[in-house]
Amino acid sequence: MIKEIVSDRIAPIDVPLTHVVRAGDYVYVSGQIAVRSDGSLVIGDFPAETRAVLDNISAAVEAAGGSLADVCKTTVFLLNATLFEPMNSVYREYFKKPYPARATIVAPLSNPDLRIEIEAVAYIPVGD
Repeated sequence: MIKEIVSDRIAPIDVPLTHVVRAGDYVYVSGQIAVRSDGSLVIGDFPAETRAVLDNISAAVEAAGGSLADVCKTTVFLLNATLFEPMNSVYREYFKKPYPARATIVAPLSNPDLRIEIEAVAYIPVGD
């Protein structure tokens, strides 16, 4: 069974997707962008953008009963390759060893002001 997970720390959106879904022991977090819970974008400061994205991922996983330590896979979308090292610097603030498996893709994002989006999968056994 698939169940929607809701967090009041993540801004609601008006597109056909769910921020967080649980399917058994796995929690899937849709791509998160640098947006605060009030809907305002964080732009112009890449480390702050990255922190806003990872704060959203953290809020999503916590709403499902877990923590960032439960994240087993992420996919990072970057506007350009020069952002790889700055992203890694902030990413290390949020994730510790063993780091989640990860793919990093350079691609244009849905809003021209955005430079990063991250999706995640967490393993949070039901009943834990």
